[in-house]
Amino acid sequence: MIRWGILGLGNMGNHFAEAIKQTENAKLNSIASLTKSKLDNFSSKFKIDKKNCYNNYEELIKNKDVDAVYISTLNNTHLDLVKKCAIAKKNILCEKPLGLNYAEVDTAKKYIDKNNIKFYEAIAYYSHPQTELIKKLILESEIGKILKIECSFGFKSKIRPSSRLFSRNLGGGSILDVGCYPISFLMLFENNVKNFEFQNKKVSFAETHVDDYAEANLKISNNISANIKVSLKENFTNNCIIKGEDGEIIIPSPWIQNKKTFIEIKNKKKYYKKFINSDKSTYAYQIEKVSKSFENKASKDINLFDINRSLICSNLLDKWIDE
Repeated sequence: MIRWGILGLGNMGNHFAEAIKQTENAKLNSIASLTKSKLDNFSSKFKIDKKNCYNNYEELIKNKDVDAVYISTLNNTHLDLVKKCAIAKKNILCEKPLGLNYAEVDTAKKYIDKNNIKFYEAIAYYSHPQTELIKKLILESEIGKILKIECSFGFKSKIRPSSRLFSRNLGGGSILDVGCYPISFLMLFENNVKNFEFQNKKVSFAETHVDDYAEANLKISNNISANIKVSLKENFTNNCIIKGEDGEIIIPSPWIQNKKTFIEIKNKKKYYKKFINSDKSTYAYQIEKVSKSFENKASKDINLFDINRSLICSNLLDKWIDE
């Protein structure tokens, strides 16, 4: 049983606390927030013992009753907290993005390696059975050789300079906030960063000087074309389409799945849907798999976003936003 602590009690902290109830190998026993009212409300809602509620992050990190830490603070604080957790020998699940750029992620890797801890970035959909099914269908050549991949993640958000989404200092912008989704999806099919080539890209900026829209065309392994786009100012379909020589796979809900979800397959022989019935949320699958890894009970092919994948993803995000 992995005993977890949460740093940061915002939206994702709440999702984590709800999801961990669905697991059998993990429990929440400590929380920390710099905001006293959040700490009090959270501890009451999730029945956390007052002695394990901290108004600073360092005390939780030092708690000997915590095996692993979930970092869900603002983007610009992740690297510092990863360093502190690594030094304290705590295994880590960190909300995306791990760092604001490749250099920060590279620094994080040095601390992770030096202190011999396990680390995963919270790309939750990687843990869901739907993602495993997609990979299986590709391996079985259900649509033949992959020719093109299309991915989008966009939502309309009101511009507020104080919002983390629109603040450069807080690590805002569409690429840092949701660019990891299409990039990580492409990484399901290619993990060598040298085999990704940006052919053209388009980026627009909000009045707060962070990117509010970004699109790119890439070539992967010299034979797959990809179009990816993200936005903070427009609601996209938010799906993925994989086109092959013999058909296509459409994923209507690639990022966060309901307990009943499906993908569509069209090939030369037929059109059909594959349904995935889940007894856990996307976040619960992630917590369970990460906890298995921390217990050294995970299989070698466990599908999680480790530090090496974080390095590849941050490298590609840097290239996307680089003008």
